[in-house]
Amino acid sequence: MAAHPKKIIIDTDPGIDDAMAIFLALRSPEVEVIGLTTIYGNVYTTLATRNALHLLEVAGRSDIPVAEGSHVTITKGTKLRIADFVHGADGLGNQNFPPPKGKPIEQSAAAFLVEQANLHPGKVTVVALGPLTNIALAIELDPAFAKNIGEIVLLGGAFSVNGNVNPAAEANIFGDPDAADIVFTSGADVLAVGINVTHEVVLTDADRDKLAQSNGKFAQYLCKILDVYFSYHHEVYGTRGVYLHDPTAFLAAVNPALMTYVEGVVRVQTTGIMRGLTILYNRQKRFGEETEWSDKPTVKVAVTVDAPTVVKLVMERLMES
Repeated sequence: MAAHPKKIIIDTDPGIDDAMAIFLALRSPEVEVIGLTTIYGNVYTTLATRNALHLLEVAGRSDIPVAEGSHVTITKGTKLRIADFVHGADGLGNQNFPPPKGKPIEQSAAAFLVEQANLHPGKVTVVALGPLTNIALAIELDPAFAKNIGEIVLLGGAFSVNGNVNPAAEANIFGDPDAADIVFTSGADVLAVGINVTHEVVLTDADRDKLAQSNGKFAQYLCKILDVYFSYHHEVYGTRGVYLHDPTAFLAAVNPALMTYVEGVVRVQTTGIMRGLTILYNRQKRFGEETEWSDKPTVKVAVTVDAPTVVKLVMERLMES
């Protein structure tokens, strides 16, 4: 283990690439996973909780608590966008694994986030891999949360590229744009890793073959669930591989030097045809009038990534026996 591993909570909607990120986290000596919180996105929240518990059982880490998150958006919206067509109806490649033995803790995800931030002020990093509802609820629950949480590394946004839900929006931000805007303007230490970066990081068909030949427990498990994900990418993007969205965001929390960043104010469009659009104001121009960007705290947005090193780390750690 590292001398002082970074305490992290993974807010997750598992999801095939979430499974990769969770296993990667458990194989990363730089971090200590102190909890998983669950959210809708790739699947509904109830199934996300089941999958999180299942993945921890596969990893032999049922000691890690799972707190169930919100079933609705921050504005109580119940019409959710669920990406089961990407990850399979069960979220894990249509493998229909038996139900986990474990249960989530009594606390809600938001209450758990607030409690951990209070217990370890400035020391907890949240890696948010789904819509940002739970994080926004934690901010609403405790006005000090934004200051107490060490860092929020989020997978979200499509800065200067087309989205993956529609040309304007990336899926996690589109899932709850109001929550995303709360998080971006909260004053917390936020690092956004968008699909402008994660689309540079590809696990190829050849990499999958290497995983299949490895004796690693996690590699073998992932090869079972990856078929659906590869088929989707082949069909929709014409790629001979899959984008490593969640593992890339996780590794940004482990080693920020894998990316370069710009800093500015980010706001989210919450209505209309551009719903879910993330706009970064780089502050190069001083506007004469007050705007919705004026006096808002800044966040960091990833703009480049060392993709070969990210893929190498993912492969090495997942192939460990």
